Amino acid sequence: MGCLQSKTSNVQSPDDDNEEEETIQVDLKPADADADVDVDHQVGGVVVLLDQIPIFKEYSLSELRNATNGFSSDYIVSESGEKAPNVVYRAKLENNRLVAVKRFSKLSWPDAHQFIVEAAGVGKLRHKRLVNLIGCCAEGDERLLVAEFMPNDTLSKHLFHWDKQPLPWEMRLRVTQYIAQALDHCNTENRRIYHDLNAYRILFDEDGDPRLSSFGLMKNSRDGKSYSTNLAYTPPEFLRTGRVIPESVIYSYGTILLDLLSGKHIPPSHALDLIRGKNVLLLMDSSLEGQYANEDATKLVELASKCLQSEARDRPNTKFLVTSVAPLQKQREVASYVLMGLQKNTAVLPTMLSPLGKACARMDLTAVHDILLKTGYKDEEGAENELSFQEWTQQVQDMLNTKKFGDIAFRDKDFKSAIDYYSKTRLSVPDEWSTRTCSQGCHASPSMHTRVANCLLPASSCSFQARNGN
Repeated sequence: MGCLQSKTSNVQSPDDDNEEEETIQVDLKPADADADVDVDHQVGGVVVLLDQIPIFKEYSLSELRNATNGFSSDYIVSESGEKAPNVVYRAKLENNRLVAVKRFSKLSWPDAHQFIVEAAGVGKLRHKRLVNLIGCCAEGDERLLVAEFMPNDTLSKHLFHWDKQPLPWEMRLRVTQYIAQALDHCNTENRRIYHDLNAYRILFDEDGDPRLSSFGLMKNSRDGKSYSTNLAYTPPEFLRTGRVIPESVIYSYGTILLDLLSGKHIPPSHALDLIRGKNVLLLMDSSLEGQYANEDATKLVELASKCLQSEARDRPNTKFLVTSVAPLQKQREVASYVLMGLQKNTAVLPTMLSPLGKACARMDLTAVHDILLKTGYKDEEGAENELSFQEWTQQVQDMLNTKKFGDIAFRDKDFKSAIDYYSKTRLSVPDEWSTRTCSQGCHASPSMHTRVANCLLPASSCSFQARNGN
């Protein structure tokens, strides 16, 4: 927490081994800072407003442990489950925000300082095509990342393990565009390396829009070097040097194109043989028959061929990817969730509840009772003092006395008597006075109604038990 000073000579840049030294200023907000930020981006000349994305901050281990129910296996959402070296959990923070928490293996990131600096660098990125990173945790030997939660699974599941329908052609084209835009933004922000770009790294948000996971912008690191461990088909230069370079990301994008075209994993070498032999249709997913124009499919195959060139210098850059796939988008006006056949769920923003509201939400009757006793009748303070001498009749006095008897019974948890007294109070308000006090007096008091409701629940429970001989 606070401010960290770091030299890039100590924390190796993932993008440029020869980068000059510079000072990195890392401002980590405390975990109770709930402010959101509005960030503008420009994509294709269109200004994109990003709101309701929490600022990057450092979470405590206890917060994330509670949010994942003690890192319960029931909360795991990564498709490899507990077998993966790094596990991703679905989590709910105290403000009811759903997030994804990635827990690194014990051997990853031995240097906590380096981990925080790297995470904070990724956390600065904000884009509508990214699953934005919103926090991290480095306590003891635990290293965790916190990102936005994507409720509609991964590209891998929709392509290779679909249940109801295969991913439509138009949606596959949208994936090519949105991921190209995400990579281009990262490149613009000098985050040119993306690790393990594959179908598992592409997730679908609540609108069904594909987004690129920010987890892939973090190195799997032990000594500051880049490691690529989960690529089905590794770029040729990685086999030679064991390092990922910016052009390696383009190669991996080409393998994503093959996945989208074929609906299965095809070795790049085999795909290139088919392309050279002009057997493009043999690449295509048979479930897409009738959905695409041969010209569009051919253009996408040609782009994949460019991305998969064995020499890194022969591959296109990210801007070329964006401009190549943009003309293929034919149904821009159709929402992604419609194309995918998903049910659109309206996101409900978390509500900040009062202590009484929180007690009611968790159905804690004891806490509700205690809070009502402490707060009293603040909603009707001054109502009695506003009565004139002429209005202060014996009937009014009797009503107030009845209410006090109800309060005593409520305090002593004699809920049946409290209900009786409060009911008499509401029925005994003089007609000439009720109109004046309906908005502030005791007969319409929200506090009294809440007390009655609090009485009814345990009273009803006792009545039920009595009838059943318990």
